[in-house]
Amino acid sequence: MVSAYGGLPGGVAVSRLCVYDWPAADGLHGGTPHLHLVCSEGYVVTGGRGAVQTLTASGYEVTPLAPGTVAWFTPGTVHRLVNEGDLRITVLMQNSGLPEAGDAVLTLPPRYLTDPETYAAATTIPADAPEAEQERFARARRDLALEGYRALCEADGPEALAAFHRAAAALVRPRLAEWRERWLRGARAAAEATGEQLDRLADGDVSHLAGAAVRSEQPSVHGKLGMCGRLDVYRQRITDRP
Repeated sequence: MVSAYGGLPGGVAVSRLCVYDWPAADGLHGGTPHLHLVCSEGYVVTGGRGAVQTLTASGYEVTPLAPGTVAWFTPGTVHRLVNEGDLRITVLMQNSGLPEAGDAVLTLPPRYLTDPETYAAATTIPADAPEAEQERFARARRDLALEGYRALCEADGPEALAAFHRAAAALVRPRLAEWRERWLRGARAAAEATGEQLDRLADGDVSHLAGAAVRSEQPSVHGKLGMCGRLDVYRQRITDRP
């Protein structure tokens, strides 16, 4: 029997994002700078205007965002969304939504990156706090990340960014086994299912087509306080495999 895969095509995931309009110390409005360690992420701009600032070993860039723009970046890219007016984005995430399930490290100053406990204390929004308190905390961690981000952008030479990469990798190391399992059951399973289907078709076997299915979902959470803005989150189906 050909393996079934029930997730979104290729093991990606989606969320709908309304970028924060909170002003920052530099006069810009927007979200929290951060990077992902093993996931690429893409933006499909559906409304408003803004930009994404990025910092890599190749330097600093600004990519304008307007309706119809598709922009994406690979692991290790520090990115900050800037809202210039009602910026709304459909976010495409590799590895079954792993960027919103742990694969993100905010650009906090180095003193907050020393161990997972210190980092969590500075970044975790209290789930049982009132909405206003959660929002206050989200803004405070955004501003703290901007402090570290400015230092990275203003650093002379690549060592500051390289040191941040090393600190980020150390922070997530305890979760790598969990991430690997998500990859095995998600993106890898999707690719393997395609390979098996190609083998069957080459042999004239079309039996997998009889198992065709249609699925749809509505957001499971509306307005969640994310890193870059308020999120409408979809349940991230990984696979129908046991």
